Amino acid sequence: MTYTPADSRFEGPELRRAGHSGLKLPVVSFGLWQKFGDASPYDVQREILLAAFDLGITHFDLANRYGPPHRAAEKNFGRLLREDLGAWRDEIIVSSKAGNPIGRSPYLSGGSRKSLLASLDHSLKDLGLEYVDIFYSHSPDLATPLEETVSALSDAVRSGKALYVAISNYPVDRAREAARLLAEAGTPLLVHQPRYSIFDRRIEREGILAQSAEDGVGLITYSPLAQGLLTDKYLQGTVPAGARAEKSDFLSPGDISPEYLERAGALNEIAKRRGQSLAQLALQWVLHHPEVTSALLGASSVAQLEHNLAALEAAPFSAEELAEIDLHGIHGTGLRVK
Repeated sequence: MTYTPADSRFEGPELRRAGHSGLKLPVVSFGLWQKFGDASPYDVQREILLAAFDLGITHFDLANRYGPPHRAAEKNFGRLLREDLGAWRDEIIVSSKAGNPIGRSPYLSGGSRKSLLASLDHSLKDLGLEYVDIFYSHSPDLATPLEETVSALSDAVRSGKALYVAISNYPVDRAREAARLLAEAGTPLLVHQPRYSIFDRRIEREGILAQSAEDGVGLITYSPLAQGLLTDKYLQGTVPAGARAEKSDFLSPGDISPEYLERAGALNEIAKRRGQSLAQLALQWVLHHPEVTSALLGASSVAQLEHNLAALEAAPFSAEELAEIDLHGIHGTGLRVK
């Protein structure tokens, strides 16, 4: 069936400017980290991604590592562009990342020019694109001089294969230095992508929120729902069949602790008083920080996506509600974080 996007897409989520750049991004971006590889039916993926675009989500976040297997998400999204979304390419922001391991070879990980630029060429082929809008160094590589990583990112822009460059998961000192080096190279750092949620406050504790604002770098944060811990999925103290905690590298049944249940339960009561779900409260909380340009969401169904986006329609938090959320939103709850 021929796809035509909804005219209402222009009435979608608020747009925020990414740092000091001219680029505006929707406050919710769609992440294809999980459930968009070959293990998930393509027709379901297509339905969700086209619904996201219809709802005004214009930024689709990918990486060479996303699948499974690695690179499968980019191939599947490339098919979507080829068969459905290609005519609206100018309305879409596509991002890709390289640097996290995707194989045993030393050239399939890290921040070297070989790893980053060869991966970008591969990603462009899989996506069927001449350029990506944003290209990331997926994680810091302490064995490679930061100058080399920055040079590779800068050359991706100079070659026309990327419009902007970005970093992900960098500690604050390295993020600041990357921003400085990229500014000197004439290809300013657009965004930093760290993890952030009510239960993962690392970017507050380590100063990344403040550093990004000072350096004029946008923040696109991921895991706002803490791998499902900030939803109603685990509030009964059990792991439902098929839930992420059954087989995830980032979450296990042992993480559903008494401390987690007490804190998540208290946050759920706050959400109920506001007429929200816990997931909606968690997403709204991340986005209430002015330093955050956009929050990445995934979805396993259109209904789940629509439910979470309803968070954008809620009333702002009061000072008392924010203080109560802080009381129960204790860093590290249920998660393997430092």
